[in-house]
Amino acid sequence: MLTLDKIYHAAFVLKEVVRRTDVVPAPKINPDGEIFLKPENLQVTGSFKVRGAYFKISQLSEEEKERGVIACSAGNHAQGVALAAAKNGIRSLICIPEGAPISKVEATKSYGAQVCLVKGVYDDAYRKACELQKESGATFIHPFNDEDVIAGQGTIGLELLEQIPDLDAVVVPVGGGGLISGVAFTIKSLNPKCKVYGVQSCGAPSMANSLRDGHCETLESVSTIADGIAVKQPGDLTYDLCEKYVDEVVTVTDDEVSTAILTLMEQHKMIAEGAGAVSVAAVMFNKIDVKGKKVACLVSGGNIDVNILSRVISRGLLKAGRSVELSIELQDKPGQLREVSSIIADQGANVVAVHYDLGGEETEITACVLNISMETRNHAHIAQIRDALTAAGFKVSEKH
Repeated sequence: MLTLDKIYHAAFVLKEVVRRTDVVPAPKINPDGEIFLKPENLQVTGSFKVRGAYFKISQLSEEEKERGVIACSAGNHAQGVALAAAKNGIRSLICIPEGAPISKVEATKSYGAQVCLVKGVYDDAYRKACELQKESGATFIHPFNDEDVIAGQGTIGLELLEQIPDLDAVVVPVGGGGLISGVAFTIKSLNPKCKVYGVQSCGAPSMANSLRDGHCETLESVSTIADGIAVKQPGDLTYDLCEKYVDEVVTVTDDEVSTAILTLMEQHKMIAEGAGAVSVAAVMFNKIDVKGKKVACLVSGGNIDVNILSRVISRGLLKAGRSVELSIELQDKPGQLREVSSIIADQGANVVAVHYDLGGEETEITACVLNISMETRNHAHIAQIRDALTAAGFKVSEKH
């Protein structure tokens, strides 16, 4: 049974292993409230997962340690288990979905774990891990549906209340629910007035749907850039804890997550993965009420694949109105491009790409189309540019 004593014990065990992450003021995330970041992306292994994994492994008997451990993960739990096993001198085998970022797979191997790549998503890796566990007799370290793992994650709640005693709300990423279960239990036990909000991706709302409908549900599929929380079904243990202690679970889009990642990079020099940034996205886009409140966002991990980082940044720039591609219909005669360029320059935008096409079926036979990409300040700036071009007689549309 999960108790505060167990969470305090976990904090004692973890004291020499994990980093006590700071809280960082983030006034620009949402000026309506007093916002703080809890950067678990700066944790050992780059995410909070090492807390639960290490505490679970520390509680194994000597006989269990002899047989080794097995786990399944999209990446962060894998690294936590691998590091914890190495520090305890035991073998570890990790089943990872083959679509997980290469950086996470390689990092897991670097901690000394044996890796088994499995076709599909997290739930497929879970089934494979269960098969291998029966064959080997190793102890299965569940990423979220385990009381010791949840207790380890709950140590974040202890730290938060010590760092901000008058905290009004905490916003937590949710996949299977282990992190929010531990944090919510801890915070509600010590400060029942503090709100606990969970955040999931619109493409993987398993806990949100389950809580809405009053029972554990399984999604047919998941699709999100937040691979660390792409879980089809929450645990029964985490579902029960969330139902009892969590105030609300909201969802955010991939575009909103991309914007949050970009904002954390620009404003706080902080790299977050998609799953780690969903809490910030929820606060940025007013998915929860933060007006006049002290709110902490858990940035749960920073192990983003550098190969997709540029794509995420591009999506974030588009969402924030920092870049745009306009299609402008021109008459195919000299001077048109010069006039368009002059208007854009007068409006203070920076052109980064130009593509010129002869007109299609829907344009006049003497017309052509100019596709022009530019750097802009915000959505209001884009509207100004469109208005100026339209006032000059050009037909303008925005490409998405």
